[in-house]
Amino acid sequence: MAKQYDVLFRLLLIGDSGVGKTCLLCRFTDNEFHSSHISTIGVDFKMKTIEVDGIKVRIQIWDTAGQERYQTITKQYYRRAQGIFLVYDISSERSYQHIMKWVSDVDELAKEYGMDFYETSACTNLNIKESFTRLTELVLQAHRKELDGVRTRASKELALAELEEDESKPEGPVNSSKTCWC
Repeated sequence: MAKQYDVLFRLLLIGDSGVGKTCLLCRFTDNEFHSSHISTIGVDFKMKTIEVDGIKVRIQIWDTAGQERYQTITKQYYRRAQGIFLVYDISSERSYQHIMKWVSDVDELAKEYGMDFYETSACTNLNIKESFTRLTELVLQAHRKELDGVRTRASKELALAELEEDESKPEGPVNSSKTCWC
């Protein structure tokens, strides 16, 4: 069966318990909103494929538990994530203040990062698609820079190898029956 996507990225939702991480995930992946709150135990994930700049991107979105007792489990997922959503509830000042703790957790593994801000609502579907798409675009841009660097190094190495090969060939006419350039 043919692959249904061009690239796979892992995104992570982190924040305090009850801020709406699971609601954001369900709204984005299934276009559903559930007003009842059921705490995530450990980590859960869903997948969705979106198209960005003509590239089919499959995103795994990991939904982490916000309770303190699961912190050691969820921190293990930071290293494997290529993009992270910091989620807080605008009606809870406490959850907003805790964002700095979450940022410091993430910062332990990523020293430099830029952050976009999106106010979202899983209930009204405000900026859900836009925020997930924007983070996917940013991860894709970072991935492209990495691939371009690999391509540049590979082409320089190829050019150098061709130059070395040309320098080792004898000048003048070559009797093809006596010389092999295999």
